[in-house]
Amino acid sequence: MALLEVNDIHTYYGNIHALKGISVTVEEGEIVSLIGGNGAGKTTTLRTISGLLQPRSGNVLFAGEDLSKYRAHHLVAKGIAMVPEGRGVFARLSVSENLGMGAYHRNDKDGIAEDLERVYKLFPRLEERQNQVAGTLSGGEQQMLAMGRAMMSRPSLLLMDEPSMGLAPVLVEAIFDTIEEINKEGTTILLVEQNAHMALQVAHRGYVLQTGEIILSNSAQELQKDPTVQKAYLGIE
Repeated sequence: MALLEVNDIHTYYGNIHALKGISVTVEEGEIVSLIGGNGAGKTTTLRTISGLLQPRSGNVLFAGEDLSKYRAHHLVAKGIAMVPEGRGVFARLSVSENLGMGAYHRNDKDGIAEDLERVYKLFPRLEERQNQVAGTLSGGEQQMLAMGRAMMSRPSLLLMDEPSMGLAPVLVEAIFDTIEEINKEGTTILLVEQNAHMALQVAHRGYVLQTGEIILSNSAQELQKDPTVQKAYLGIE
């Protein structure tokens, strides 16, 4: 049984049919990447999985349990955390307060302290700036904070939406190195990313979305060799 199973979901925005029968599986311990152009349905897929959108048909199973009966905020306690597109940090709160918000549903003080130490080890810059107001951080630092806040919920599954967006190339590499490190420590990751080259470099498997449908799925290594992927998403003629 896969950790996450997305089964033939159809999601709409009003009368717009955004997802047309998407099926995705993520095994425990994997990094799985969803790639595709703007409007392909990548973010809509994550929003449907996380309960922010309800599909008209199909279902989402997490560890074999149907998630449709839960509201989005209940899924954090179930073990699903999301790093949203655009970071979404609490701009007026400090770095440490933002991280504390990631553990709002927990009361295991020792575990929270342990996870805070882990986050500061992953992102030393956050420890240096723990008293700084989040809204004054750079884009890269805010991305680190959004990832760290999600990790404070101690998720089994981490959903990541465009973590490289707007970042300088050197920071993009650092963020993806950290994604690999988080995965090696035991967190399963479903990654939405327009930077297909980086996404497929870190992933075990991938899916290619186009106008709300999956047009390709394979190991990340095989997708990097696929002529369609090379031409459309990797800039290789």
